[in-house]
Amino acid sequence: MPVFSDRAVIYTSLAVIKTLYTHGKRKSKKLKDRDGQQEATDDIFFDEWFHIVKAFILLGTKNTVESLQAFTNTHVPAPPWTAVAPVRVPLHSCNQAADLLIQWFGPEDLKCVVGGEKWWQVRGLDGIDAEWIAEKSHLRPESVHIDVGRKYSEEEKLVMSMEQLETTMLYIHGGGYYWGSINTHRYQIIKYARKIRGRAFTVNYRKAPQYPWPCPLHDVLAAYLYLIQPPPDAAHKPIPPSKIVFAGDSAGGALCLTMLTVLRDLGQPLPAGAVLISPWVDLTHSFPSIHTNTATDIIPPHGFMNKPSVSWPMDPVKEGGRVVRTRSDPPSKLCHADAPLTRCLWMPILGTNGRGPSLDSIPDLDDIDFWQPRPPKVLMKNPGDVPLKLRSQIQHYATTEQLSHPLVSPGDGEVLRDEIIYLAHKAANPTEYPVREGVIRDGARQKENAHKFSTPTKVHLQVYDGMCHVLTVFTFTSSADYAYHSIAEFAKHVTQRSEEHLDQNPFPDLQQTPGPDAPLHAMNDRSGNMLMIRERVDIHGRVRSMEPKEDISALQIRPSEIGIIKEETLLKWLEGQEEWDRRFKYRATKVMKKRKKYEAKANSMIKNARQRGLLLVGESDDLVERPTVRSNAAHGAIQDDRRWGPLDLGDERPPPTAIAARQDTREALALLKKSIYHTAPATHKTIPRVKKMDVVVAAFDHNDAPFRPPKQSVSEQQVRTGMRHIHGLRMWQSIVR
Repeated sequence: MPVFSDRAVIYTSLAVIKTLYTHGKRKSKKLKDRDGQQEATDDIFFDEWFHIVKAFILLGTKNTVESLQAFTNTHVPAPPWTAVAPVRVPLHSCNQAADLLIQWFGPEDLKCVVGGEKWWQVRGLDGIDAEWIAEKSHLRPESVHIDVGRKYSEEEKLVMSMEQLETTMLYIHGGGYYWGSINTHRYQIIKYARKIRGRAFTVNYRKAPQYPWPCPLHDVLAAYLYLIQPPPDAAHKPIPPSKIVFAGDSAGGALCLTMLTVLRDLGQPLPAGAVLISPWVDLTHSFPSIHTNTATDIIPPHGFMNKPSVSWPMDPVKEGGRVVRTRSDPPSKLCHADAPLTRCLWMPILGTNGRGPSLDSIPDLDDIDFWQPRPPKVLMKNPGDVPLKLRSQIQHYATTEQLSHPLVSPGDGEVLRDEIIYLAHKAANPTEYPVREGVIRDGARQKENAHKFSTPTKVHLQVYDGMCHVLTVFTFTSSADYAYHSIAEFAKHVTQRSEEHLDQNPFPDLQQTPGPDAPLHAMNDRSGNMLMIRERVDIHGRVRSMEPKEDISALQIRPSEIGIIKEETLLKWLEGQEEWDRRFKYRATKVMKKRKKYEAKANSMIKNARQRGLLLVGESDDLVERPTVRSNAAHGAIQDDRRWGPLDLGDERPPPTAIAARQDTREALALLKKSIYHTAPATHKTIPRVKKMDVVVAAFDHNDAPFRPPKQSVSEQQVRTGMRHIHGLRMWQSIVR
């Protein structure tokens, strides 16, 4: 059953009724006890919307990945007071971004860590869907210079009318790396554009698990290059990096950070600044707040899980268990991409008695192979226990073995609070919070960076009392209002001031309402000598200084304990996953059978295409039965800028969930068909004719079309619906407005 429509209405209605009852009961108790302590949930509106959003996300975990993606990637029209111009980041910009990532990884990591350099460049659409967003009242259409020799669309004229807006925000939306879109975040982005009196550019990057890491990173990097180095036919002029601010929430915040890392390492132009809103930078969940703040956050208690489908999880039925005790098996002779960070190193853990090392034989803390185990191995709470080992992928975004890679995990009531506080202090004080030795051990690039980049970054950290993950969703609260104000002032400050001014005054002078414990000098000091401003903001938007670093538990964690899967975190995930396995046991069996049917269809599609003239570059004509074929058809073409397709990946080892190399899902078949018959990559020599029977079948398939490309994965292509009645996404938009 889809996530939206009637079920979403019922689910959220129940949440409203339950919250209304519990809110009244809690308020009565506070009045009776004369409890004067103020909390964010004292506001009935925040309390209601918090539980509605939490109910939406929890409902998503009880549906398939595809259903949740379709719900959150359904196109919603923009409000009439806003100028929204849809564009597509072309394949040319995607190729530029791919070249940078290939350079960053290097040949060895591309082979052993990523699984190749081709598969993550394969996509269904002819680029990346994106939008320019601005307030109509800020535009000056009369300032548009029209080239009389060129015909412009209305969207192009709209983009050109935004040229006089000085500040540009590149916004990367969140959603756990596997759901969400420019549609779920449009109203937030509209508010940013209005506050900064500038323009925003947002991109609908490909999502996991169908397009796992580094696909999303590839797309957001392409979006940035599109802004600063647009192709000749783009409607906008090149934007100086000094006029661009990165911004993103949750997964989007982490993608901003990884994009900055790649640009810095390769000496590429950097933006004026970055705004990271609740960034999810530690996919191993190694910080304590992931366990302590569950009740006060919108993230599900066991993490993001989903009803089994052909796309996810890869192993809906796991023979032998999802978690096992490690064994002293002999090392693998090959370096597999789905075990990328192990470097094929074998670490015997068990003692001769099979119960783990004795207490007197436990290595010193300097032994990083023991104390900093590479995923999928787990750091045990009791070092004398036999370590556990994961046999299932726990995050949609990347394989378990990839979770500690710096481009995967870069870096007050929400469960990600600790890692965010640590990240901010580490950026401002890199020598005080050094890189974990195990990270340096696992890659040449990491080892080089640890010595090469030690200059502090100037950071303004704000921690909001009682707020959950991505507080900017709750736009009506005083906390969110102050957050929008702070972000807008920062964006305008770093893009509209001279470099000399920013050297002396790196932080904007915010109009703040000091809290009861805030000394005024701490509120007003914005000098160039200050590396970091550390603030807490209460539920009324009043600011106070953050407590000393010594009193913050997250900063007392040893670097050796960060970015490692720990026993407590694993068992918490396993508890939820086993519940899902029991609940959907019958469906999991059906999923396995369904995959076999899709795989048979894919084999038949490839066989028919070969028989009807499909040839790849380098193949001779005697491989086919001499049918009539076309190198450029009326309904299909070989695209020079499309480098690779699904049939070019024989020598690569993509992650198991990547549909570029799969043939057992509907979306994988749609991608395969499009690359054969409609938009073939440059590696194809011919486009075969479609069988008449296939045309007839496609006419009766709502996911296909007789003469047009089939619908691509909902993790990439927006869903267009003619529904006029209210559905889940429109409800979501009404919540976050």
